[in-house]
Amino acid sequence: MAATKPKPDGLDKPVVAKIIKYGAKANVAIYRLTNGRIGAKWRIGAGWRKPVPVLLLDHVGRKSGTRFTTPLLYLEDGANVVVVGSQGGLPKNPQWFHNLVANPDTTVALPGERSRAVRARVAGAEERAALWPRLVDLYADFDNYQAWTDREIPVVVLEPR
Repeated sequence: MAATKPKPDGLDKPVVAKIIKYGAKANVAIYRLTNGRIGAKWRIGAGWRKPVPVLLLDHVGRKSGTRFTTPLLYLEDGANVVVVGSQGGLPKNPQWFHNLVANPDTTVALPGERSRAVRARVAGAEERAALWPRLVDLYADFDNYQAWTDREIPVVVLEPR
């Protein structure tokens, strides 16, 4: 898949990665402290006018065995929850994606919920094609991110277990 739109300058600089890393850690702490009353809506980029729901995804490092938590935008699809490995259109998939492929049984926290047991799977081509327009409707910047990268951004379905 070829990138079709130039990525804004500076997004792949190390300082941006550090801002994202520490911003995510702060989001997780505030989200947990307030049980999702604060930190459960994304209001940046396309989310400014149309805030997007945020969940906390737990995942285990495939090499380290360390437990991590990452805040992610999500779409509810019946009993399933759908997340996107966009990483802002950067060239590589996010670490949480690789961790879920290696260890798909995990938990998520949604606003007002403490924990929900889920099993992760990568959406197949047809399922991804059906979900993608709904994901872009949820957060329009997903289309920009896809245009900025040569990789196909993965869509991950989290099924209840």
